[in-house]
Amino acid sequence: MDDRILNVLFQTAGCLGRREALPIWESAAAGGHVDPAELVRVARRSREASALAAAASALSGSGIETVFVMGMSAEGVDVRQQVRVDGHPLDGLIGDRLGIQLDGFAHHRAAQRRGDLRADARLVLRGFTLLRFDYHQVMFDGDHVRATVLMAMAQGLHRAR
Repeated sequence: MDDRILNVLFQTAGCLGRREALPIWESAAAGGHVDPAELVRVARRSREASALAAAASALSGSGIETVFVMGMSAEGVDVRQQVRVDGHPLDGLIGDRLGIQLDGFAHHRAAQRRGDLRADARLVLRGFTLLRFDYHQVMFDGDHVRATVLMAMAQGLHRAR
């Protein structure tokens, strides 16, 4: 494990709040720069680092995925990450049928966007409900995102019919 990366992670643990630090820790894990299991062993130097190491996984493909999962977890909602359905990866799956797609800040080139819309239509025709949120919504309008997901769940859209 690269000591420079570890130093950055430990500095973020001490200087930033969990909402800001966890996406950095998960990005390091997802990028293969650190091993989450090894982080747990070396993070014992501080309470904050230990908590981040225990929470960090390599499943989030971006910081907005981490922030989304943290928000849903605070509501008691379990989000399975990086689930493949009909050959298409979903950023999140809640229950059996509520798919979540999170579009990053620079999302999308036209061809990629068309492919995503095609996949979304296939999944809807297979009985899934898909909710797609962008960077701004997740990062700056989290109350709306959480309320939308909770409303979908209240309607039973996360359950197999």
